[in-house]
Amino acid sequence: MKPLFRPSLALPAVLLAFAVAAQPLKAKSDAEQVAVSVGRLLEEGHYTHQRLDDEVSKKFLRTYVELLDFSHLFFTQQDIDNMTAKYGTSLDDDVLLGNLKPAYEIYDLYTKRVDARVAKIKEVLKEPVDFKNDATIELSRQKSPWPKDDADADTVWRGRIASELLQEHLSEHPIEPGPQLIARRYDRLSRTVHEQDREEQVKLFLDALAQAYDPHSEYLSKADLKNFSINMGLSLVGIGAMLRSEDGYAKIESLVPGGPAQTDGRLKVGDRITAVAQGNSEFNDVRDMRLDKVVEQIRGKKGTRVRLLVIPSDAADPSKRKTVELVRDEIKLKDQEARADIIIKKDANGDPVKLGWITLPSFYADMDKHQKSTTKDVLALLKRLKKENITGLVVDLRRNGGGSLEEAIALTGLFLKSGPIVQTKGSNGNIVVSSDPDPGIAYAGPLVVLTSRQSASASEIFAAALQDYGRALIVGDKSTFGKGTVQTILEIGRFTSLLGNRSQEDGALKLTIQKFYRIAGGSTQLHGVTSDIVLPSLSDLPEFGEGALKNCLPYDEVPKAKYTKWSDSSHQLFVDELKRRSETRVQADPEFRYVIEDMGRLRQRLDENRISLNEDVRRTELNEDKSRKEARSKERLARQVEDVKIYRLTLDTVDKPNLQLIMFPGKTAANKKNPKVAPEAATDADSDSTGADDGTKDPAIDPERDETLNILGDLVDLSRGPTTASTTTTAPTAH
Repeated sequence: MKPLFRPSLALPAVLLAFAVAAQPLKAKSDAEQVAVSVGRLLEEGHYTHQRLDDEVSKKFLRTYVELLDFSHLFFTQQDIDNMTAKYGTSLDDDVLLGNLKPAYEIYDLYTKRVDARVAKIKEVLKEPVDFKNDATIELSRQKSPWPKDDADADTVWRGRIASELLQEHLSEHPIEPGPQLIARRYDRLSRTVHEQDREEQVKLFLDALAQAYDPHSEYLSKADLKNFSINMGLSLVGIGAMLRSEDGYAKIESLVPGGPAQTDGRLKVGDRITAVAQGNSEFNDVRDMRLDKVVEQIRGKKGTRVRLLVIPSDAADPSKRKTVELVRDEIKLKDQEARADIIIKKDANGDPVKLGWITLPSFYADMDKHQKSTTKDVLALLKRLKKENITGLVVDLRRNGGGSLEEAIALTGLFLKSGPIVQTKGSNGNIVVSSDPDPGIAYAGPLVVLTSRQSASASEIFAAALQDYGRALIVGDKSTFGKGTVQTILEIGRFTSLLGNRSQEDGALKLTIQKFYRIAGGSTQLHGVTSDIVLPSLSDLPEFGEGALKNCLPYDEVPKAKYTKWSDSSHQLFVDELKRRSETRVQADPEFRYVIEDMGRLRQRLDENRISLNEDVRRTELNEDKSRKEARSKERLARQVEDVKIYRLTLDTVDKPNLQLIMFPGKTAANKKNPKVAPEAATDADSDSTGADDGTKDPAIDPERDETLNILGDLVDLSRGPTTASTTTTAPTAH
């Protein structure tokens, strides 16, 4: 077993008992054996100990059809009624008997519905469209009922296709005629549906079964299990090329620095891969192949050779081909590692202050080799930040969805003396208190943790513990995601192998086995971690969070653990005073005014859930958006912004004397003509995901970042007390 959140967890005795009991079962195929194992493991090992019964069967069916048709567009209510009558209370028995016929039959019906709908769409595209009517359609149908019959579905689809045609008609940069583009789009959908083989249909089916128990349990296929290990260890074996699908080709989007492809130099961004060969074997055509299948062929064991047949990006003749042979090697996903910034700005008195900022994308850990560790990486960054004499620190978890529980506990311990960090409770009701494994403190200065609705799971453990101790100020959205459950990874082969089966070939079950709780007693489940100071952001929506997921577990509490609050009186958090100062700045900040305006429009759009099919109405909306963007651009150009100095610190440069200067006086002014805006900020820029011109991937306009630095600066100032004289701040050597 490879645990997701608790590497030290032992295999539950009840699961071992199941494995022994499973020996007499004689399923017909590997897939059927896997289904039996998944069903039994969920019954015996899931936190709820919910029997796989008729109630679960109903949720199971609903989850499966919604995984296939999440927008309620292809099936009709007649289909749903027929499936409910046939499978609604029998899927539980089917799984435990290893009968996968329902999975295939439901998928085959879905395929027929998609094919029939695509054929009808092509007929609709031949008809004239009236863009002058006053009709509207739903933006999102995920909560809408299925069309009652084919006639109702035709009406829904006519509106949807009209909206897509209007969207292309209004496009300032059309790729091709709207009907032709939309026809190709749905041809691609049909092709994708047909490419799902029986193995992938079983994956979806068992995924639906696991999610009927809770939204974070899932079945992982062999490929999923491999990708999970890559994401946790931040490394893979391949050629170091990022691909995307375009016109049926796998196209090179970027090359990983230091990877085999970038070092070799023959593969270029924009090259299109037409075929892949292993070593000296024959080429396998990959045109129109799903991207994940192409990637699967390119990856392989370290030291092995792969040949690519590609169309060069600069080829004048599209029939031109070149062959590139590369040796696979280990690729480090460095953009997902922890990194730090050293920020020099002026405080309220005009004196320079040096602050640290650590961005943590996830709580990663190499579970096989134990060579990669979030805690080890952050510790290295902290040592350099302390050497640079920072006076305060921000830990940015805004886009951190979680990861290793062990790493969350260890990382929290870097900022605390010894004591409990988190409590976990299993299905038997036993509560285990996990404590700081290291009595030392890596950083004891003023600390702010920046969170958002995207901060989940391990991020919430880290933030909650520091908040409960009174060690750090939590800033960001009203609350974090609200995922308070612990999963482990059970390789199915450990159970099916007793029946003479294989190991990792059978995939794994990510199984919810525990809930975690704050040391103050409350769970983060559903409630998340509430910010001490709330900043406006577009990500702060109740639609995004644990409570919006189906079959989520309830909130509850356990007794408070014994712990002593952060006792250093010089590091009080001054929450009320900091909140008052921040609110004053936010109210006066034009960028936050933009955010608040956009939040109002977004809220209205989500509540109404309708979009007009009238060209004049849509043009008016587009013109209003354009005018608003232009007005904001003019305001930004006229606004005097005081730039800070920011030096970038990565794990590759942590020990080097010279650091990269990524922000400096005058740079914001240079970027104003084409500003890059953070996803949480106002949505009027040309791009909200690309980086600044220096390639740092950091947006130039990020009011949350700027205000968090102001809050930290205030915290530093208040922590010093009225008698502390300011000190001279020196800059790191730049290059």
